[in-house]
Amino acid sequence: MRKVLLLHPRFSPHGFWNYREVCRLVGAKYPASPLGLITMAALLPKDWDVDLVDLNARELEDSRIDEADLVFIGGMLPQQEEILRLVDRVHRRGKKAVVGGPDPTSQPERYRSADYLVLGEAEASLPLFLEDLERGASSGVYEAKERPDMSASPVPRFDLLNFSDYVMVGVQFTRGCPFNCEFCDIIELYGRVPRTKSPSQIVEELETLYRLGHRGHVDFVDDNFIGNRKRAKEILRAVLEWSRRRGHPFYFSTEASLNLAGEEEILSLMAELDFRYVFIGIESPDESILESAGKTANLRRDIPEDLRKIYRRGIVVNAGFILGFDDETDGIGARIVDLVRRGAICMAMVGLLYALPNTRLTRRLRKENRLFEDFDVRSQSSAVDVDQTTSGINFVTRRPRDRIIADFLFILDQLYSPGDYFDRCLALAKALRVKPKFKPPLRVLARNLRAFLGASVRLGLRPSTAFYWWRNLALVLFRRPSSLETLVNLMVMYLHFGKQAAFLKEVMRARLREPAPPAPGGRKEPAAPSFHPGLT
Repeated sequence: MRKVLLLHPRFSPHGFWNYREVCRLVGAKYPASPLGLITMAALLPKDWDVDLVDLNARELEDSRIDEADLVFIGGMLPQQEEILRLVDRVHRRGKKAVVGGPDPTSQPERYRSADYLVLGEAEASLPLFLEDLERGASSGVYEAKERPDMSASPVPRFDLLNFSDYVMVGVQFTRGCPFNCEFCDIIELYGRVPRTKSPSQIVEELETLYRLGHRGHVDFVDDNFIGNRKRAKEILRAVLEWSRRRGHPFYFSTEASLNLAGEEEILSLMAELDFRYVFIGIESPDESILESAGKTANLRRDIPEDLRKIYRRGIVVNAGFILGFDDETDGIGARIVDLVRRGAICMAMVGLLYALPNTRLTRRLRKENRLFEDFDVRSQSSAVDVDQTTSGINFVTRRPRDRIIADFLFILDQLYSPGDYFDRCLALAKALRVKPKFKPPLRVLARNLRAFLGASVRLGLRPSTAFYWWRNLALVLFRRPSSLETLVNLMVMYLHFGKQAAFLKEVMRARLREPAPPAPGGRKEPAAPSFHPGLT
């Protein structure tokens, strides 16, 4: 028997999804649980003693490392610096580090300090590592080239979690996406043919969560929930049947492509099952950009009307936008702001384009001698404590870099001013047709009431937000009471977004004062004009 420690590295406190202030209101410590690590844990030998520390929720004591025979660390690109720090810390305690996850799989050369690298999907590569470990291997790199059938994926070790630490707990139904967006690494990591779990597997995972006592938010972490629409319907029907039997103990969220708006049956099932949020990558309002980037699912669509179709099912759309595409023209910032407003998108995630490892975008930029090969998110002064979407752009741009950053500043100024944000919350609340099914237990009701009272103090007494807080509550209470809970949740998110936007503006203004990275091959980036309205 071995004793092993699993470590989930910290994310930046300034990241878009790291809404710690909101978490504190509901008594949680971090938004989401570490699904990748607890899935991998379920693949370890049954007689191993497994300990988990999520550094987003707990401090790591040296004694936890000292007690372990092996330390497993997994993570994504925004966690890269923290992963490497943890490897060094594990080594200082005289222990060996096993490293895996999306970023080590994409950039194994950056993780040479790890003793063992387990790359790709754990269902296929972890057995290779375990076999070699039993033979006494002291180091190694393990990668299975095949992509495993999802039937091989076990029920995650949800028992390792402290549910009270998290706002939501994740499950996964599918891997892969049928689209071919140039900038996306999902298709490189997981393929373009979506692989899915069976309905019985998903029901078993939800039943496990139910028996362990979790109630409330469950997030389907899939990169495109409707990548396989036939299978998505099967899953939704099975989960709906189970949920009705159990008295609707959960409500749900996920990520999907914009063509979800045309899937009436799927939307109906999602509404019946109490899906409340979906993240959709809109990326740009300009069709020329979408076409050149391979974002074909968004072409020739009336995006605001698509969003309204989803809202009529009671589902909030969180949306992603990207600045820095080759075909971008001046005025893109204003066009994004206009689309966000017309679409009543409250949570608009806007970032700078980053050429992720092993994507079509990266391969093209390298061929065009435009990629900063030595660009390192950890070395950028403006990237401190954020993520790769803010530390971009890691290539020679077509449009002057200063103009791109100026548009980013303009968008942040517009969308995350209190009036603009709360006006969108009100517009969305009026558009939603919410029919909640989740039956919250008393402890959840009490937690939500405490959170509401805390938010009413934080936002209802703050001069910059008080008018909007009480105006929205009054109007929605009398005109659309079914949307009141959703409205409160969205308004509370301003505690995070207001602060995050202020931080990002400071970061971006600092970047405007820095020289651009040296261009590869002596190429010059296009120069910015001496004046640009977004810079003032």
